[in-house]
Amino acid sequence: MEMMVIGIAGGTGSGKTTLTNRLKEYFRDDVSVVYHDNYYKAHEGMSYEELSKLNYDHPDAFDTELLIEHLAKLRAGEAVDCPVYDFTVHNRSDRTIHVEPSRVLIIEGILIFQNPALRDMMDIKIFVDTDADVRLLRRISRDVKERDRSLDSVVTQYLSTVKPMHEQFVEPSKRAADIIVLEGGRNEVALDMIIQRVRRHLDSTN
Repeated sequence: MEMMVIGIAGGTGSGKTTLTNRLKEYFRDDVSVVYHDNYYKAHEGMSYEELSKLNYDHPDAFDTELLIEHLAKLRAGEAVDCPVYDFTVHNRSDRTIHVEPSRVLIIEGILIFQNPALRDMMDIKIFVDTDADVRLLRRISRDVKERDRSLDSVVTQYLSTVKPMHEQFVEPSKRAADIIVLEGGRNEVALDMIIQRVRRHLDSTN
């Protein structure tokens, strides 16, 4: 089975997940998804207060080597058990997600284009580009509603690490993209173009 690997990167709240979900909904079982967020490193023996002060927007926060290992296995036709990160406690959980090889694999994350070895394993690299104010508002809404964060903690984290790390690592990685999509899954024209490209791959591997 020939696998197409699609990387979907972009800043926090840019619309990466919306685009990923729409592609998954369209192609269903032909698409598997792996989230870089689930590969945050585990931190044993640290308190919640200590964990909340870590920089989660630096490349070193991720176990990208494990993601590369899992991607290589998937491309070789082997299933993998991906770790699961729990944002409510700032740490990796004891659960895993079983991922089977498929004809299309989407890797989603803010920093997936930053690592050359990971980037080189992708056939199509998509960067979702959205206005910074919109991204911030989306992050506040998501973190408060879904991740049990206070408004103050979200704003503090954004100003201390998210924004500077975006400018240092995420934004420059846009240069590695094959396609830049404004507004993510809400961009119907771009979505249709991506769907047509994926469909050609699926048709050629039938």
